[in-house]
Amino acid sequence: MICIKTEIPEYLCQIDDELKAIYHSKDSVCIWVFKTRQERNSFVEETIGMNKNQRTHYYTTKYA
Repeated sequence: MICIKTEIPEYLCQIDDELKAIYHSKDSVCIWVFKTRQERNSFVEETIGMNKNQRTHYYTTKYA
């Protein structure tokens, strides 16, 4: 297990983990929040193989 210490805003910590998708690269960590577990699972399946910019664009056009 690898842990990277950072400060996550409390409001994000309070959101059910099943409603969050997390992506990381060598210079950032992204947390996408969804209304339902089904939306989160669909997002994860539909964005397999995408990079951060592609996932962000996909999230913005479909879920934001």
